[in-house]
Amino acid sequence: MLGFALAACGLIVAPQPFTSSGQDGGEPAPASTSLLVHAERLIIEPGRELTGQDVLVQDGVIVAIGVGLAAPDGAREISGKVVCAGFIDAWSSLGIDTGSAGDEGTSPSTRTVDAVDRYSDRNHLADALRAGVTSVRAQAGGPAMTGGFGAVVRIDPTLESDRALVEADANQAATIGTPRGGRQRDIFDRVAEIDRVVGMIESGRKYREDWTEYRYELEEWQEAIAEKEKELDKDFKKAKKDREKEMKEAEEKGKDFKEERYKEDKKPRQPKLDPDDAAAARAADGEVPLVVEVHRSEEIRGLLKKTSEYDRLRLILAGATESAEHAKALAKRHIPVIVWPRPNAPGGDEWDGHDVALAGELSKDGVEVLIGSGGSDASRELRLFAALAVSKGLDRDKALHAITLGPARAFDVADRLGSVERGKDADLLVLDGDPLDTTARVRFVISQGRVVAEQ
Repeated sequence: MLGFALAACGLIVAPQPFTSSGQDGGEPAPASTSLLVHAERLIIEPGRELTGQDVLVQDGVIVAIGVGLAAPDGAREISGKVVCAGFIDAWSSLGIDTGSAGDEGTSPSTRTVDAVDRYSDRNHLADALRAGVTSVRAQAGGPAMTGGFGAVVRIDPTLESDRALVEADANQAATIGTPRGGRQRDIFDRVAEIDRVVGMIESGRKYREDWTEYRYELEEWQEAIAEKEKELDKDFKKAKKDREKEMKEAEEKGKDFKEERYKEDKKPRQPKLDPDDAAAARAADGEVPLVVEVHRSEEIRGLLKKTSEYDRLRLILAGATESAEHAKALAKRHIPVIVWPRPNAPGGDEWDGHDVALAGELSKDGVEVLIGSGGSDASRELRLFAALAVSKGLDRDKALHAITLGPARAFDVADRLGSVERGKDADLLVLDGDPLDTTARVRFVISQGRVVAEQ
């Protein structure tokens, strides 16, 4: 179906021979710690370009960009017509084990990073790499009401785990109205799911408030105790003499001596620890974005209405198939939408692919659009999805933004990924044409400064 759609849009994808380093079960090929890339056209970020530039990479980081840079001793040099940042799939399950991706029993404290497996499905990983995808925002618990923390990971299977992991806690996730347990959700289920998602946010907000109040009260209590101890220490000698005198007088009068006991203020009670509420609190407070997969117009409307009071919440919609009529409200609240511009296959699931024109419609109304592969392992088609969106009205720069700097910013990794700038990680593509021209070859894929695939 995808091939038919591409042909219909005038996009022709020709298969190309491709080789990769260390992707077939062997040891990774030795790589120089230095790399000099010569670019006829350097796309720093969508909308910002330079011509005739060199990019110097050392130890996985871009250290210089300029004209006529000298290659350090032992550095590898490569050249290409176009250099840009590696693609990032904003909505994927690539790189995590299948069972975790489809787990319906996840909760807010579930961490996708614990399910990362960049070795079991090496064919899909290799296909995605050679298509220019260097990182994905992977999510466990795709069909679950709450999926927990998603993770941004590099998909090169030859990277060590610590270098592959970009962000372990990239987002919280939830779904509204999607089939679960093989059963479609009726209108009552879907309304209840909105309430449960909002209830999760509220529980997180209340949990954070309770702990903040407890820490404040505990600090006051500790200060009061310290002050009292100072006072008691200061008056210790006098208190001791007074006590001895009172004991003697009581003995002479034949009375029992009753010692006056110091009553300290009651220590504040610590709130109950709850890992799910603690995880939800991070979303409620805006520390991490909350990605909600939601499709129907009435559910989007209800979600927007019921989350409007949470001014710190960073909401991102995924799918949002019927979101066009809510575009102005989404733009006003700066809520990005992750679309999956893949035509629906006959007999497929109701939400298995979305209107190809949706990205352009949302963008025209000021909504920031991100592009993903629908929570599947089809990241290899990410560039094609972006090209399809362009063919149906999405601005070319915004389409490239949707698979590079956009997801990097949305998931708080823009200090490392998403653009070609000094100090950022060297996750780069070298192409022989425009990144969204599907006939252009991705000649070199660079991950963490290493050439991991080339053709």
